[in-house]
Formats: sequence, C-alpha cells, structure tokens
Amino acid sequence: MKRVLLVDDEQASSEIIRFLIHKNRFPLEIIGEARNGKDAVRKIKRWMPDLVFLDIEMPGLNGLEVMEKINEEVNHKIDFIIITAFDTFTYAQQALRLGAKDFLLKPVMYEQFCETMKRVVGYGYCDNPFFNQLMEYIDEHYMEELNCADCARKFHMSQSNIARLCKKYLNMSFTEFYNDVRVRKAKEMLEEGVPIKDAAASVGYRNLNYFYRIFKKSIRFLRRNIFKENSRRIDLWNKVRD
Repeated sequence: MKRVLLVDDEQASSEIIRFLIHKNRFPLEIIGEARNGKDAVRKIKRWMPDLVFLDIEMPGLNGLEVMEKINEEVNHKIDFIIITAFDTFTYAQQALRLGAKDFLLKPVMYEQFCETMKRVVGYGYCDNPFFNQLMEYIDEHYMEELNCADCARKFHMSQSNIARLCKKYLNMSFTEFYNDVRVRKAKEMLEEGVPIKDAAASVGYRNLNYFYRIFKKSIRFLRRNIFKENSRRIDLWNKVRD
C-alpha cells in the first residue's frame, strides 16, 4: 500500500479525505497528519510518504512553498495532490511546475475524489504487478461471475498464492474483496436513486435476498473498521495528553 500524509490546517478537510479513503478502501495507509507547512516539511522528511494531500493556504509555509522545499531537500519520489478552495490558473500552473499530480477543489466531492484516485493511484495495491493486474481486472469485470480458480488460470497464478496476497495486502479473502467491489458499485447507484433491484442486477446479483445479506455484511465491516480507527486515534490522543 502507498503511505499517505494529510496536510491541511482545517481538520474537517482531512477528516473528509480520511473518510473517503476508508469508504472506498483505496490501497492507501494514512501514516499521519500535519496542520501547517513547517510541520508538513518536518514529517515528510521523517516519514518519507509516497503520497501527500497538500492544502495550499496554510500558516507558516503554504503548500507551494512546501513542495519547493521538498523538491530541493528530499531525494525520494513523493506524489502531491493539491487541495485548494481557489480554482485559479496561476495556482495550477505553479503546482504543476513543481510536480503536482492532480488537484482537489474544496469542498472535496465524492466523484471528484474517486476520479483523482484513479488517475494518481490507479491499482497500485502493492509492488507485485501481477496482483495489481488482478485487482484491476476484478474492478473492471465485477458484474461478471468471477471466482478465485478462474482468475488463477487467467493470470497464471495458483489459488493459494492469490489467497496469500489478498490476505497480505487487503486483509480479506478473494471472495470478500470481489463482493466488496460489487457492493461499493451498488452503493454508488443507490445514492444516485437507482432502485435496489436494478442496482443489484447491474453489479451481477440475480438473487436479491443474497444481495441483501452481502450488502449488510459489507456495511457492518466498514462501520467496524471506522470504529476501530476512531478508537485508536482517541487512545493516541489520551496518551499524548497524559
């Protein structure tokens, strides 16, 4: 997974990014946050993240100044996604010159975020290109009936190897990930007002009762993970405060 640093002086903005990453289970591990430019430079140098969500308007150093310092002082490939409330050509031109991969306009919208992630992150779940190709294949063929055995033959991998990689990089089984992709696509349709029966059929579920069971299981899993993450952050805050 790619290691991510969130840099924004507005905590609410970082919370939105964090929620969207978890909601879609993008292959991103959030390793920390920074609230100003100087803190961002310090944490980037210390942790060497793969990807930084970087706000432009911050106290101390602004986002463009942070990128300039990192480009000058750090010999490590870091992708920057700029977050700004200002849709101006000047900012875009400067950020692109400094190597920004993409932009997110505040307030960050769900569709905009997903499109940016596809462009910047793609299907880079790990350093195993065959596994990344498998994940991309599932994401593009989720509406078809897929199983581990068929995918193993297609990608010339053993089922046990696929199972091991799914556990290592996704912490779930092949079937769980496959169903999770389908459910996420169905949820997007439901949010757009598509009837449940049509959404289920569109992602490949012909049995509506089975779709209900998978859907409820996926929602419980997401809520449990969010609860664990919030609990971890509360414990960390208590330790720092004490």
